[in-house]
Amino acid sequence: MVTAGFGICLVISILATLMIALKSDDRVNGYDWSIAILLPFLIMGYWLKTQVGSQEASLVLFVFINLSSTVLLAVILFSVLRHLAITVSSWLKLIVYIAAFAQLFPVWMTFSRGLPDDMIQIMDTGYGYATRMVGGSFAFANLAYLLALLIVGIGIVAIFRAHRKTYSRRTLAFYMVFVGAGMLMYALESVLDMNFSALPFLYMVADVLLALSVDRSRAHDISELIADNQKTSMSHGYAAIGLDGGFLSANEKCFDFLPDLKNQRTDTRISGETPSGRVLSSIIENYDANGLATGTFRSGDRILAYEVSPFQHHRGEMSRGYLIEIRDATEENRNLEILSDFNDRLNREVAEKTRSVESMRERLVLSLADMVENRDSNTGGHVKRTSDVVRILVEDILAKQYFPLSDTMAKDIVRAAPMHDLGKVSIDSGILNKPGRLTPEEYTIMKTHSTISGQMVRILLDGMEEEHLVNTAYHVARYHHERWDGKGYPEGLVGEMIPLEARIMAVADVYDALVSKRVYKEPMGYEKAAQIMQEGMGSQFDPNMLLVFLSCRSQLERYYSLAQ
Repeated sequence: MVTAGFGICLVISILATLMIALKSDDRVNGYDWSIAILLPFLIMGYWLKTQVGSQEASLVLFVFINLSSTVLLAVILFSVLRHLAITVSSWLKLIVYIAAFAQLFPVWMTFSRGLPDDMIQIMDTGYGYATRMVGGSFAFANLAYLLALLIVGIGIVAIFRAHRKTYSRRTLAFYMVFVGAGMLMYALESVLDMNFSALPFLYMVADVLLALSVDRSRAHDISELIADNQKTSMSHGYAAIGLDGGFLSANEKCFDFLPDLKNQRTDTRISGETPSGRVLSSIIENYDANGLATGTFRSGDRILAYEVSPFQHHRGEMSRGYLIEIRDATEENRNLEILSDFNDRLNREVAEKTRSVESMRERLVLSLADMVENRDSNTGGHVKRTSDVVRILVEDILAKQYFPLSDTMAKDIVRAAPMHDLGKVSIDSGILNKPGRLTPEEYTIMKTHSTISGQMVRILLDGMEEEHLVNTAYHVARYHHERWDGKGYPEGLVGEMIPLEARIMAVADVYDALVSKRVYKEPMGYEKAAQIMQEGMGSQFDPNMLLVFLSCRSQLERYYSLAQ
């Protein structure tokens, strides 16, 4: 009966470990792995003891079980320290592991001479040999080792429970209950003189709970969530909030932006009575109710921009919560305020000189476009060429009715084309004019130009132009880097979610980049450029733009031949 019970425990424990192995793509940490592997080994030792038929084999398994259990306790201690964000040096870990092995060294040395009966007692129970420490240096060393680890563990937990709030008490409770129950069973079995051990059943339950809690543990590790969402910039803050509104984790930069968040208890709902709680609650409510994934809020003297995205532990599963990215947008907002102030002054002048409004606006936009081109040594003449290419494409669409495009809409798209890259005025010159490949951090900054371009268009045109032109220009500026397959930016729109005007602008923008000379490359041949454009239809570009491009190809090539 005992043998069958231990065998069932062993099978379940192995299955639990395999369950963790299936999650290996989620970067299960080394301590969880070690615990998950040691537990089946321990259960196997107990199961084998019920099968062996000699005292020597039973003694070997006794040493095996005790060595595994002492190492397991050391691993659990280091896992608790990692959970509490305490860094332990490698040499200290080595000392603890050596101590786990060293206490069994006297037993190993006695194998060849015979083990004294006053150290370990071996009994035939009828279903295998039972072993028990009865005294001597071995029992003393084992007891001292266990008490030392227990005292250190309790002391560390007590200190952190009193002073540190940003850790999961559920995970900590799992470790403490497991260790406490194990110690209690060990003591009872020694005192009550039992012929079999209940520890394998505890080990099985622990292995199953560990397999089920791996995802939960990772939700408390902000670095894991950031890695999953490919967020590595140390200038950004990140906070993870569960679907139930419970606070899961945050990085140090987030605490810098929201200082009182340090006082938020993990696994409890964020409070609307604290500044950070009000901010985070409002962000999540706007995301759930209105789909607003981005926005800004004020914290002290800083303007902070945020972006919300759902996080999940495995591909294809439902969201587990919200990952909120926060960055300092004070300088960016200051630039926008300058533009806004300029817009206010301009509006006052417009009220006085209505007849010059349109010419003033056009000169301003063109001046800003020229300013962008003067700063960007990579794209000289890009604004004029792309505007001409857009005009060629739009005229062909109107003539052949590839899309349901009105005359007014067509004119708006052509007028909006020069404004598509205005946001580059805010990009650092070192990034804008870098001759080589941008780093991931630099590329992240560069990608913000489309969002800023849209904001600048709104500021420059609102109140000065009809709404249909403002909307068209905004769409062209903000969405011309979106892709048909959803891999573009800034919002990852898919297919016809991308406004038509932005899809047309994307074709013109990419074609000009291919056939024009840049600091880092020579102009590409027309045949090669056409091949790349055609291959991109249906992935990067609207597949319906293929007929438009093919229809205009010869005209575009003539245009660039004369322009060069």
